[in-house]
Amino acid sequence: MRKVLYILSEFKDQDIDWIAGVGDKQTVRAGESLVRSGEQIDSLYIVLNGRFEVSIGGSAGVIAELGSGEIVGELSFLDSRPPSADVKATEDSIVYSIPARRLTSKFRTDEGFAARFYRALGVLLSDRLRDTSSQLAYGAVKSLDSDKEEFSEISPDLLDNMGLAGQRFNDILSKLLSK
Repeated sequence: MRKVLYILSEFKDQDIDWIAGVGDKQTVRAGESLVRSGEQIDSLYIVLNGRFEVSIGGSAGVIAELGSGEIVGELSFLDSRPPSADVKATEDSIVYSIPARRLTSKFRTDEGFAARFYRALGVLLSDRLRDTSSQLAYGAVKSLDSDKEEFSEISPDLLDNMGLAGQRFNDILSKLLSK
């Protein structure tokens, strides 16, 4: 769930209200694909409930598992290229689909929203890159020194807004899942 908290911690309440009003709740059955490698997608997804596997063809197999609060489709949204991975539901799941065209239209009319949105995506992708980098450094030993901030820890600047972001996500879940 940490991923959606990065996004929600950057937004204002009216941004959250807009997002909650512009998208659609979508059910994805176990075994169904949400995203297919090489096929253009036109939405950004937030996983509300359920589980997904991310895989890349060939021998790489499953590279990640996603659950509640994860964001899907952000790279394709940023660079307009088709996804390079498949995302398939491993159980019946619910996602919140935000149309990319609605987001880009909002950016043209609300520069503050656009700045907050892109900052949130930047922080999210930075966290993902740090996680990937630490996984690649397989020989590194992590210290448990409480005075040193580890790469996987949330920065103190972001931590201040995480409580509010968590409450926002819970509010969104209760609104969207009751629709």
